[in-house]
Amino acid sequence: MFLEQGVKPENKFWKYLLGSVFIITASFVGQVPFTIAVFWKSFSDKTGFPTDNDAALKIFEPNLTLFLIMISFVFALAGVYFVVKYIHHQTVLSVTTGRKKVDWSRILFSFILWSVFSIASFSVLYFQAPEKFVWNFKLIPFLILVVIGGILIPIQTSTEEYVFRGYLMQGFANLAQNKWFPLMMTSLIFGFMHILNPEVTKMGYIIMVYYIGTGLFLGIITLMDDGMELALGFHAANNLVGALLVTSDWTVFQTHSIFIDLSEPSAGFDVIFPVVVVYPILLFVYSKKYNWTNWKEKLTGKINLTELSN
Repeated sequence: MFLEQGVKPENKFWKYLLGSVFIITASFVGQVPFTIAVFWKSFSDKTGFPTDNDAALKIFEPNLTLFLIMISFVFALAGVYFVVKYIHHQTVLSVTTGRKKVDWSRILFSFILWSVFSIASFSVLYFQAPEKFVWNFKLIPFLILVVIGGILIPIQTSTEEYVFRGYLMQGFANLAQNKWFPLMMTSLIFGFMHILNPEVTKMGYIIMVYYIGTGLFLGIITLMDDGMELALGFHAANNLVGALLVTSDWTVFQTHSIFIDLSEPSAGFDVIFPVVVVYPILLFVYSKKYNWTNWKEKLTGKINLTELSN
């Protein structure tokens, strides 16, 4: 009943619009420290204010940049809490899971599963073409990255999950009174949220297939599992392992990762592969472990308001 927990007569759609504006505003407030730091650095160095996001992200040392950027997600997560509690008068648990309490074992399983797969996949790529990667490990900067990333990256990924797979998914369920519309809308919005990423500039709009497909995958496992736990674990592993393991000069964040990828990005089968091969395999693994059934009803069925009122 995860999706249905937010479907209440008093949860008018205008509240979700108001709540979304509040969350976005909180995120912008959280970007103020980074903006002030960029202004100060540009003024003190007399280099002029950067003309684009890519240039702004390269002004500071990578660990400091990561810290300053991630602050906005702390504010946004606080915004989600405020909106859920004081505008919708719901508990955080109600936008997290349909269970009586958060199942941390699910989060941990999903985190470990995707971490192992990500490391194994990178290992295959490295041994196939080691010349495309440079050893970048520096102990002290890496340990600082582990601390900053270990705390703030899960906050970043959890914020995105609470916004898309929690808050907005329930909001669109209120609007449409079905399950397929929230699934599709949150997947599309999640995908287009990444349209300004440097990867899109480098690889073209074909990479949107990956972003939208990832949003769809996260939405499916949320609906099938009646909660966000699996999505929370997957998303945290995806971003954290990526930040620690390998970086490049064309990704959103340049970090003190173990390796630097020197290869030129290309939008080919590697963009489509996770969506059409890897994610279906993960769905199979999750479904077997957690005994998922009745896929059609859980993903496309209507919300029965009569049952909710009983």
